Amino acid sequence: MTVINDNKPDIVDVAKAARVSISTVSRSFNHPDLVNPTTRRRVERAVIKLGYIRNRAAQVMHGKRSGTIGLVVPTIDNAIFAELIQSFTTELDACGFTMLIASHGFDLDREYAMLRKLLEHRVDGLAVIGLEHSDATHHLIEQQGIPIIAIWNYSENTNMSCVGVENTEAGRLAAHHLLSLGHRKISLVFPSTAGNDRAYDRFHGALNELRSKDVEVPENWILEAPYNIAEAKRACLSLLKENNIPTAILCGNDIIAQGALYAAQKLSIDVPADLSVMGIGDFKGSGEIEPGLSTIRIPAKNIGSLAAKHLTDEIADKHADLVKEKCELRIIERGSTARQFN
Repeated sequence: MTVINDNKPDIVDVAKAARVSISTVSRSFNHPDLVNPTTRRRVERAVIKLGYIRNRAAQVMHGKRSGTIGLVVPTIDNAIFAELIQSFTTELDACGFTMLIASHGFDLDREYAMLRKLLEHRVDGLAVIGLEHSDATHHLIEQQGIPIIAIWNYSENTNMSCVGVENTEAGRLAAHHLLSLGHRKISLVFPSTAGNDRAYDRFHGALNELRSKDVEVPENWILEAPYNIAEAKRACLSLLKENNIPTAILCGNDIIAQGALYAAQKLSIDVPADLSVMGIGDFKGSGEIEPGLSTIRIPAKNIGSLAAKHLTDEIADKHADLVKEKCELRIIERGSTARQFN
């Protein structure tokens, strides 16, 4: 049987147990650097002993910050944003904030609904992935005037703070790597670009680089696959079962690239002797699969930390200056790509 305790400890009980004033307890939570370390430890011991939990909702009602920041990502179903989310929340924690997270499944209308729900919780700031959002979302952000930052994408031509990379350049670098190895028969396997500016920019960056070197990709070699290894494997199996197959597959991210590797393995196609596979992202584990995946490294950990720091600085200082920080991309050459001699 569950016993409901209606006599939950309050800040007065903590103050009595720690033998300090109520204002000192409050200061220990909100401005710990202003409290003597010995006193702060007494307050912490009292909080643990009594099981005291601050009432954030009451603080918000009285006009104080909630201490929470909302992050809306397209998916938490695979490794794409895992490292970014971890570094983002670690930096928030160091700055005294808690993260509330939601996902919209690559549906920008659903993203708008998720942002509204987070705003109902009176978050102090918001973070979103990418720079493509619905008109309703842009209008909501403008109406609320809340600090917000776009993560993962960088653009100088945006009216939103952003920390990330130029995804057009990521696609260009991936194509350049394959071209530098002598490949001219190259397939492109990308996720849907609808509502996904990361995929759109990478795809067109790759395609433009190939065309600049007079390499045209046959229409039936341009495939669409979701962020799913099994679906990517199926798409690549259909490609690699044909009589005329490419010597290289350029994938929109490492998840799809893993599916391409498994498809080649199933058909006993040697990677990289008979087929090179190139990814984008350099997710955790991309270097440990066999063969190790050649890819474009997006510094997800650094992006997450920088974005959290910029956002919390804006909340603390209440400044309205836009932050635009571009992070560097790197070509990571591993065992899944090799020189083409034919």
